[in-house]
Amino acid sequence: MHGPAMSSWLLMALCGVTGAYCLLRMRNGTQEERRTARAEALMGFGMAAMAVPAAVVTPPVWGWAVYVVLFGGAALRALWFARHRGHHLHHLVGSLAMVYMAVTMAAPGGHTGHGGHRMAQVAGGLPLLTGILLVYYAAYVLRSGARLIPVAATVGAGGGPAGGAWGARPELALACRLTMGIAMFAMLLTL
Repeated sequence: MHGPAMSSWLLMALCGVTGAYCLLRMRNGTQEERRTARAEALMGFGMAAMAVPAAVVTPPVWGWAVYVVLFGGAALRALWFARHRGHHLHHLVGSLAMVYMAVTMAAPGGHTGHGGHRMAQVAGGLPLLTGILLVYYAAYVLRSGARLIPVAATVGAGGGPAGGAWGARPELALACRLTMGIAMFAMLLTL
């Protein structure tokens, strides 16, 4: 991700904290909820690593290939589990978006190379695909934010879990999804 260093640091911290909370969520809930928390933790930590300012750590060329393999595998896993639950389709889109960003950031900035395919080396990615992903994440963020308001009001009225079980709080899980959606939108904007 390219952009001002301060916003990159903030995005990295936000995604890292979100990933850490998702790890906490893996301790509670059903097998499906733990599976979802694992996928979201991977996404949070992957986005945090991708947001590290390039002035601090310039990833090696092979680093982008690691992202492609890691999130390509996560996309296949999400596709497999999407047969049973629709939420995994969002994980599929997120994983494919991470693959897309890694491929785009690995490509030379606008340089077509000698006989290379221009489509794979366009600086900033393919405008149509980036636009579709931006629209998807804008809609996802608005939907997640709207879903968060009623849950927060219910839990705030005394309906929260006893003992402050941080991993079992549905409003925090929604807030994490909202945070990652906003972060993905920001990363796509700066692509």
